[in-house]
Amino acid sequence: MYTPRTSIAQLLESKSPQNGITVSGWVRTRRDAKSFSFFEINDGSCLSSIQAIADEEIENYANVKTIGTGAAVSIVGDLVESPGKGQRWELQVHTLNVVGTCPDDYPLQKKRHSDEFLRTIAHLRGRTNKYGAMFRIRSRLSYAIHQFFQERGFHYVHTPIITGSDCEGAGEMFRVTTFDLPNVPTKDGLTDFSEDFFGQEAHLTVSGQLAVEPFCLALGDVYTFGPTFRSENSNTSRHMSEFWMIEPEIAFADLHDDMDLAEEMVRYLVGFIRNDRAEDIKLFANFVDKDLIARLDLVERADFERLPYTEAIEILSSSKETFEFPPAWGNDLQSEHERYLTEKHFKRPVFVYDWPREIKPFYMRENDDGKTVAAMDLLIPHVGELIGGSQREERFDRLQQRIEADSLKQQDYWWYLETRRFGSAPHAGFGLGFERFLMFVTGVTNIRDVIPYPRTPKHLEF
Repeated sequence: MYTPRTSIAQLLESKSPQNGITVSGWVRTRRDAKSFSFFEINDGSCLSSIQAIADEEIENYANVKTIGTGAAVSIVGDLVESPGKGQRWELQVHTLNVVGTCPDDYPLQKKRHSDEFLRTIAHLRGRTNKYGAMFRIRSRLSYAIHQFFQERGFHYVHTPIITGSDCEGAGEMFRVTTFDLPNVPTKDGLTDFSEDFFGQEAHLTVSGQLAVEPFCLALGDVYTFGPTFRSENSNTSRHMSEFWMIEPEIAFADLHDDMDLAEEMVRYLVGFIRNDRAEDIKLFANFVDKDLIARLDLVERADFERLPYTEAIEILSSSKETFEFPPAWGNDLQSEHERYLTEKHFKRPVFVYDWPREIKPFYMRENDDGKTVAAMDLLIPHVGELIGGSQREERFDRLQQRIEADSLKQQDYWWYLETRRFGSAPHAGFGLGFERFLMFVTGVTNIRDVIPYPRTPKHLEF
């Protein structure tokens, strides 16, 4: 029978003592005196641990004194006021049972470990203060994303992970197949995908956008939030092969509506997590990034700059900065350009919009100048590009021309084109990289440290 237990987070918020409560968690430390032992217990519900005191009168006290760091225990006792400094409550133990022993080779014996080492034991790093805080923040932000959209009447659409079309047209996709690889069937010297499971080439999706757009033109305002995949061989601190994307789509909307929604969402999420996980955010502000709180304040309070791409290039070109990659119209912005705009020139978040058509995907709406598309990127201090979005090309003929110009196969996008034939309407949307956002709100500089099990080239340990 399930025995109810009280979380440490609940106990630490208690207004009065409590008797006969059950607490289960993992031992962080044990200190022994002549006739009693002190245990620091953490159950993952919050950053703080609670001190439990077991005296020699309890049953099996001799065994209690052998409990090591990392052991799982279940305690029945009383919550009493603590005479110790820095803590209001402690547990007076009546019974203490070892649920799971932990030997001396437990790798988290020390208080501090490098992030590089902890990545090698991703299955255990959630037990540390830093990563426990990180994954509580990740959990609550996931909830807040749904809350933000649901409160505004958006509908959540589950878009497929396996797809037959390439959203970005970049070709950097993982293939999904059931072929016996040493015996792949061929026809006319090429792989015969008609013999594969789906009867055609299939891949892991790089975005849910194309799949969510038809529901925007049916339900109005929609969003999808799920895993996406890129097979580019990039081993940087900002890229992974598997990551999560938040992708809303709004009907009867233009690029400026899109930027309004993006700004509102970012402010909402920052405010939510600062209030909801204040203790966890404080850990990152104290030990990871001393400038974190100032940047979060900036995002909550400052108006986001809105800057045409052409003006951005002019600002960068006329600056006295020496860039590794000189800015030029028609080229993408590099990280150094993004940081200059957000951290030195404007000193706040910046939307860069109306980008050159040639460097953006086929589905973005072409502007009247014939050179640019109604696209926007949100640049954030410390992180750089956080959001990419656009007004979508709702005109059938223009969309068809772009697909042809980008050498894409129209048969792969027939269904997408049909949405422009049957009651098309202006609409817009964006993609927010969830891990990039987590980097921003915690100050963590490596994307591998904001996801439970990072997937990167040559790394698939778990």
